[in-house]
Amino acid sequence: MKAGKVTQTIYRRSILKQLHIEKTSVLLEPSQEESCYGIRTADDEQVIASGVSLYGNEKDLCVFAMAKAANDLAAKGARVKGFAIQILLPEYAYESRLKMMIALAEEAAQSEHLQIIEANAESVPAIHTAIVHVTALGAAKEKELIQCHKAKPGQEIVLLKWIGLEGALRVKREKEEELKERFIPAFMNKVEAGKKELFSVAALETAAATGVSAMHQIGDGGILAALWELAESAGIGLSVDMRKMAVKQETIEVCEYFHLNPYQITSTGCVLLVTDKGEELADALIKNGTPAVIIGHTTKEKERVVMNGGEKRYLDRPAQDEFARFFAELHADNISK
Repeated sequence: MKAGKVTQTIYRRSILKQLHIEKTSVLLEPSQEESCYGIRTADDEQVIASGVSLYGNEKDLCVFAMAKAANDLAAKGARVKGFAIQILLPEYAYESRLKMMIALAEEAAQSEHLQIIEANAESVPAIHTAIVHVTALGAAKEKELIQCHKAKPGQEIVLLKWIGLEGALRVKREKEEELKERFIPAFMNKVEAGKKELFSVAALETAAATGVSAMHQIGDGGILAALWELAESAGIGLSVDMRKMAVKQETIEVCEYFHLNPYQITSTGCVLLVTDKGEELADALIKNGTPAVIIGHTTKEKERVVMNGGEKRYLDRPAQDEFARFFAELHADNISK
């Protein structure tokens, strides 16, 4: 199998078909398009969680995973309560690396007014890079849950923030010295500034309060994969304008330098919002300091159309994430051992 998330075919054939779900107790049924899971309780508020696993050499790897997991919960209309963190390190890793990873995770949690409620770490002989798994825990009222399959035809699609910031930042972490030889410090600082945009919990709360049918964070495979997943979950079509998809120039330049497609790279913090009132939602987000733009609309037809000037193309099934491909090629020698 290729590096990255397994295909929809593999997921349905080798995962979903093997599970026997008791629907009366499960709040959100397993789905590759939905990123959270939960259990019904006797109380009004239900327990909901989102798990994220990431690999890499970044000292702030936990922060990326925390942001992705927290945003996924907020995109379901849940109130995020805290995180549980599991860290796996190669045998040759020093304790100072672990200490820094936890310190940066705690700093991010405090900045977002959240808690790390559990953390563990172990050294594993079979791996050559760090692996972290973060579970974000939260609560939601079942009637207030926001799910991708609730998107309807004839609604507007709003893009929250910029695509590719996370991907460009993680590429920078892996190839910092090479990029420093290519770009000036001011440019590198702009790429690093993308870290401030990883958490979108507050913006998603604003979106939920304004009114949305669905919210879907852009993860593996980038915005093109996220659009497919959104439409697939709801059984609808869509039409979007690629020229309206906000992307920063520094993201484009980092991706071009390493021959990566910014429209197919992981984009934690960037979210698709589906609503009946696109302009009102975008204005509310912009007023609160979060960039947002209408990029298209949903349709009754099952066609998933992407316009780029006069060029019309149709969305394909999600391709391999560009950061996953980049990382696999970069560490091919270790991965093959």
